Amino acid sequence: MAQKRDYYEVLGVGKNATDEELKKAFRKLAKQYHPDANPDNKEEAEKKFKEVNEAYEILSDKQKRQMYDQFGFDGPQGFNGGQGGYYSYGSGFDGFGGFSDFGDFGDLGDIFSSFFGGGASRTKTSTYARKGADLKVNLDITFEEAYSGVEKEISINRNEKCTQCNGTGAKRGTSPEKCSVCNGTGKIKQVVTTPFGQMATQKICTHCGGDGKVIKEPCPECKGKGINKKSIKLKVKIPEGIDEGQTIVLKGEGEVGSNGGPKGDLYIVIHIKRHSIYARKAEHVLCDIPITITGATLGTEIEVPMVDGTKETYRIPEGTQTGTKFTIKNKGFKSVNGNWRGDFVFTVVVQTPKKLTKEQRELLVELAKTMNEQPPIKKKGIFG
Repeated sequence: MAQKRDYYEVLGVGKNATDEELKKAFRKLAKQYHPDANPDNKEEAEKKFKEVNEAYEILSDKQKRQMYDQFGFDGPQGFNGGQGGYYSYGSGFDGFGGFSDFGDFGDLGDIFSSFFGGGASRTKTSTYARKGADLKVNLDITFEEAYSGVEKEISINRNEKCTQCNGTGAKRGTSPEKCSVCNGTGKIKQVVTTPFGQMATQKICTHCGGDGKVIKEPCPECKGKGINKKSIKLKVKIPEGIDEGQTIVLKGEGEVGSNGGPKGDLYIVIHIKRHSIYARKAEHVLCDIPITITGATLGTEIEVPMVDGTKETYRIPEGTQTGTKFTIKNKGFKSVNGNWRGDFVFTVVVQTPKKLTKEQRELLVELAKTMNEQPPIKKKGIFG
């Protein structure tokens, strides 16, 4: 399978391109590679045309563009397009049925209408299959779960196809009938008189509400809607190394589609609980480690607790000052978009003892004398 080209490269724009620049580049390339404009090389033009559309679909969507910039094509599980796949954008091409909203592109509407045979033109009919709405939920996980990865179970409320009528909305044993007013198109043509003369327009059929069909005997379970609200439990695999605010996409776990359209997607936004010991900077783990004043002075060997529960032995050199940083390589977070890890960086905090025994104090006084220091003066009591 040929490797995909970077979407920005496909459209010939920079990564900081504005929405207007993306749209302008898309219009130009869509016209250039339209198969009808390339009769001598139709097959190659069609491939280019699909590639341009796929790139624009991702980059013109703010959320998809953000995830693409962050994770590229692969993400933690790759663009497998299956249920439970992470960061799975999908091409959105689906037999060219996904490109129905080009009303703001002017003459591009004619380009797509001619190429798709009118099937994707939204002025043709309102009864084409529509993808269901996307859903968004927030999920809280611990610092350790973000470090090691975890599988979580979440509950969501969403519309599901009615099992009694199989989503038709009609009572079992009956079927929706074609609207006799619009003849199943969902729209009614009418001629209006304007200052510029008579013009033919279309409006949504009020008899069927634009569905093109009428239910005479509604399903008693869903009241003719074809859907019911249900609580669903889903298992979500959280990849190791995921960071605050990053999003996991479960394809096909959103709202049910209409007129046979696919389900929407479920966007899960990750939030990581603050840790009492560790902090994170990019893929690095940060931590403060206390050591004794003697350990800092003479040098010592300490055990450093890692995020995964293990311990690393580390030698602190003599004469270490408080605030000194040490690094344990490759013990940080795994990169979600790469096969590498950050580091574990700990800062030494030298602890000064608050209470001393008489013997300890005498030893420190003698030490201070040998180092030409002024020994501390012991305060007298109020009675002498």
